[in-house]
Amino acid sequence: MSHHQLDARRLLCPLPVIRTQNCAKKLNPGDTLEVTCTDPGAESDIPAWCRINGHKLLEVRHDEAQDELVITLEVGEE
Repeated sequence: MSHHQLDARRLLCPLPVIRTQNCAKKLNPGDTLEVTCTDPGAESDIPAWCRINGHKLLEVRHDEAQDELVITLEVGEE
């Protein structure tokens, strides 16, 4: 298992979810993906996408200093 990062800052809906989906497709089950974004809609969109597609949401963290949202997920079997 390996850890990956995706920079989705300054992207507006639906691009953070689309980029997350495209990245996750290239990863192996069990890999983790940390998505950093600034679109407030991603806080509900990415967890919903995880539920629908069988990925495990590990953490949703707000970085108030940077005004960013950091979402960590574990890639499941698609």
